[in-house]
Amino acid sequence: MTHPRKAARGSVEKLTGAERAAAVRDVFSRIAPRYDLMNRIMTGGMDRQWRRYAIRKAAIPRGGRMLDIATGTGDLAFEALAQVEGVTAVGADFVPTMMTVGQRRPNGERVRWVAADALNLPFADSSFDAVTHGFLVRNVIDIGRAFAEQWRVLKPRGHVVCLDTTPPPDNVLRPFLLFYLTRVIPLIGTLLTGHRDAYTYLPNSTVGFKTPDALADLMCGAGFVEVGYRRFMFNTIAIHWGTKPG
Repeated sequence: MTHPRKAARGSVEKLTGAERAAAVRDVFSRIAPRYDLMNRIMTGGMDRQWRRYAIRKAAIPRGGRMLDIATGTGDLAFEALAQVEGVTAVGADFVPTMMTVGQRRPNGERVRWVAADALNLPFADSSFDAVTHGFLVRNVIDIGRAFAEQWRVLKPRGHVVCLDTTPPPDNVLRPFLLFYLTRVIPLIGTLLTGHRDAYTYLPNSTVGFKTPDALADLMCGAGFVEVGYRRFMFNTIAIHWGTKPG
């Protein structure tokens, strides 16, 4: 097996199975201290708008329970706390270093942090009113299994919301977007974090990821209904949503 650090500094997106999972964990562990700052810079601060929209689409009831998978430093969990009165926000991630950063943020004690694998969630069936995740499915080794687990832990009529990158569409902007993703972002990542490999993997995994329609099909295949999506940032970000049947 390839050593995870060596793999992470190579082509992570070409790995499969346990090697890819270990490499992804290594990537996010190393960039955790500057992860939030890089997100703000890469998106021009628009990521805040996407999170607000994602939580609105989650339609969490007052006093409800939400699970944010791949919570990282807790951005979506904190947004839920800001929007929904009395919500119980559970943040789950398989990279403890990321959650440690989130625990030190203001109101970090209000999030229930849980170490968890998105493919084997440690929660009972029908436990949550909503499940959210940001930039998860591009990194998991089995997207269908991840959606199946989310379906399992959702209550009937509960909502799932998926925020992730999507390949630039084939239009006049594509060459400029590819240049930004594959040249500018690695440069900024190197200057701010010292980990060029991490910010080479992240854009490359975007370019090679599934189209919004293909991801919507996977959600339908997992059993979700009322599936839809909306694109942002020159069509390089997509927010998908779906409902577990009643």
